[in-house]
Amino acid sequence: MHQLSERHIFQRFDGELSHLHDLVLEMGGIVHQQLKDALEAFKTQNLAMAQQVMSRDTQVDSLEVQADAAIINVIARHSPLGSDLRTVITVSKSVSVLEKIGDEAARIAHLQTQISREDHGTLTRVLVAEIDRIGEMELSNYLSAVELFEAWDETKALRVIEGHRQMDGEFQSELQRLMSSIKANTIDIGLAVSLALVAKALERITHHAQNLAEYAMFEREGVDLRLNQH
Repeated sequence: MHQLSERHIFQRFDGELSHLHDLVLEMGGIVHQQLKDALEAFKTQNLAMAQQVMSRDTQVDSLEVQADAAIINVIARHSPLGSDLRTVITVSKSVSVLEKIGDEAARIAHLQTQISREDHGTLTRVLVAEIDRIGEMELSNYLSAVELFEAWDETKALRVIEGHRQMDGEFQSELQRLMSSIKANTIDIGLAVSLALVAKALERITHHAQNLAEYAMFEREGVDLRLNQH
């Protein structure tokens, strides 16, 4: 009877850990759709879609609260150690990062509502297209990071972690184009600032995706790559 009871406890614990992973994947999927819709609204000047992205941000916040409650429950019930503790730590950090990415998607949507009020000339359309191109690259990078929590792939993880350097170069080039346009008086400064803020939001998402990949590696291999960056 005692052995059956212990087996039941272990099975329940495994189920609770799996549930934590499921929450990360669910939240990651919702944030992916948020980011995808925000970029689509930006590209197509779709104000209705931008408004929907902003209104759905509370759904991401709600999932973070749900995940936090589940994490606290697992710690209180089981006092996890070793790899189980790494899973709990990873989920806790990951849901926090996902919430931040959701905020950035909402910020892009909000900036889109400002950009849509401006008069778009040929140069503006070129700049918008460049930011959209960077956004599509970042969307793919983010999705790769989330997929690590469903199917571990070390090569993919390292690609996401190292990929931020390429993205940083893209952002710097875009900011330089915007600055050159401002100096040449070929773009309204308010519009240029809004475009620069969209680029900055994408830059932050890049670093958040990098963090997700690092957390996934920490859970899988117990290696914190941030310790090697100093």
